[in-house]
Amino acid sequence: MTTKMYWLHALTPVHPGTGVGVGFIDLPIAREKVTGWPTVPGSGIKGVLKETHRDKKDGAEFRAAFGAGDTEEENTGNAGSLVFCDARLVALPVRSLYGTFAWVTSALCLKRLARDLEGVQGAKKLTAHPDVGIKKARLPLGLVSVLSDSGTASGKVFFTDLDFDVEAGAETKEWAERIGGCVFPGDTGWQAEFVKRFVVVNDDTFNNLCQTATEVTPRIKIDPDKKTVQKGGLWYEEYLPAESVLAGLLWCDRVYHNAAAITAEGLLKSFCGEEKTIQVGGKSTVGKGRVRCVFGG
Repeated sequence: MTTKMYWLHALTPVHPGTGVGVGFIDLPIAREKVTGWPTVPGSGIKGVLKETHRDKKDGAEFRAAFGAGDTEEENTGNAGSLVFCDARLVALPVRSLYGTFAWVTSALCLKRLARDLEGVQGAKKLTAHPDVGIKKARLPLGLVSVLSDSGTASGKVFFTDLDFDVEAGAETKEWAERIGGCVFPGDTGWQAEFVKRFVVVNDDTFNNLCQTATEVTPRIKIDPDKKTVQKGGLWYEEYLPAESVLAGLLWCDRVYHNAAAITAEGLLKSFCGEEKTIQVGGKSTVGKGRVRCVFGG
């Protein structure tokens, strides 16, 4: 198998919905069953990329990559060779008293990301990030930080209504530079911005932020005659905030289409090579779901 990573960077709030909720949020976002962390289904990403390449739909590569159904005359269909795992949360943007917002993650989240990166051919192995104590926040070592009250990797940081004592770590700097390089390839300005805003918190703190720091928006439906809210026309939708960063594994499995010239490397280059801006999830007519999709480890 030929394996690489794909990274999602939310340019607007994103609603990868799961249907009707059972709590006060009527339309919640998709979450992992075990961790409760937000996720974006890989099947949705594959479907969106298929749509962006519709100009190639009559080609053999398109059929090999995304599959084709049987015809009425004969059973000539084949499965698609591109395989997308679900995109899992890497860094959650959280409101900060200093610096406006931070990209927040946890040691456990980075351990899972490291495990995925190990499956990418030629990917550089990173040092495992140490666990972070409760009420602690680890910033990149030796760098200017816009998040702390001191302007450096010391002092205190304040996220939503929580405050943390700052620690500095070389591993944190290494991870910030690696993720920033993957999400913003070739853009040194945004890579530096990511490092300045990157922070690792305790796993339990991260769990709490994943539940409470998402965006919840009320929506209403207007009666066209009375110009007031219809009865029952108020509901609440949940979104992944703009600036969220997620990542998932992507590979090319067996090439089922019987064209000798088609290879796994060729399919990945054709359909998963260049960065794309795509529409993910629902609510596109109200400006939601605009996402950068970047490929590479």
